[in-house]
Amino acid sequence: MPPLTIAIEPPRQAEIERLLDGSTAYAESLYPPESNFLLDIATLEAPAVSFYVVRDEGRAVGIAALVKDAGEGELKRMFVDPASRGLGVASLLLETIESDAAIRGIRRIVLETGDLHDAAQALYRRHGYVEIPQFGQYVGEAHSVCFAKSLAASALA
Repeated sequence: MPPLTIAIEPPRQAEIERLLDGSTAYAESLYPPESNFLLDIATLEAPAVSFYVVRDEGRAVGIAALVKDAGEGELKRMFVDPASRGLGVASLLLETIESDAAIRGIRRIVLETGDLHDAAQALYRRHGYVEIPQFGQYVGEAHSVCFAKSLAASALA
């Protein structure tokens, strides 16, 4: 079986937009509109955003964005195609983003997920993320659960 591949790619591609649409539909099925903080495609194309795509035999199966802001990075729009879950796509995304972030001088990654996203919360905890107080636009949001992970100096080597 060929390995999964990951690269930074532009988000404005039909198969990527399919994954973004799937992510949006999933979030909208769980939470009211005011509780969804999804970046649109134009924002994902901004210079401060690195957009990662995991491919399985050339087919896009997972996505995530890292938004850099003053030494910190925020993980956004992480989503794995339901048919590809259980293959290590999400772990590959996290590990690659963390490594790239450390190389780029980012010392901590923060993220927000929903209180009903049990699998996502478990994934982040397995990868060393700890729950933190709500930050930024998520403060006071009933459905937001925030996490952070400090990137170890060893990741810079």
